[in-house]
Amino acid sequence: MREVYHDNATYESPYLDSAVAVFALLAHPIRVKIILALRGIEMSANHLADIVDLPAEQVGQELATLESAGVVARERDGRRDFYQLANGHAGSLAANAIFHAQHQADSQAHAATR
Repeated sequence: MREVYHDNATYESPYLDSAVAVFALLAHPIRVKIILALRGIEMSANHLADIVDLPAEQVGQELATLESAGVVARERDGRRDFYQLANGHAGSLAANAIFHAQHQADSQAHAATR
């Protein structure tokens, strides 16, 4: 399998500490659920809470954390706030983490049947 690299993403990057902070932010299952649910769509906190099947208060707290980190953007429409991903990077990271976990599970299952 050929891997794709971005030219400026190296072990010497001045953004290494910031990248680690992004991984720390994503190291929370509720935040990953929220990010995956918001890929390509905007929605209210209550709708998002229904989608991810979690209490609205808990989703609101995690949305505030993601917003303060610049991962999620909030837009007011009348009396309601709507949330969306600030850009596609966090969504891609979360999706790739899921794909990686699936690949690992598939590899382990295949190895167990040999």
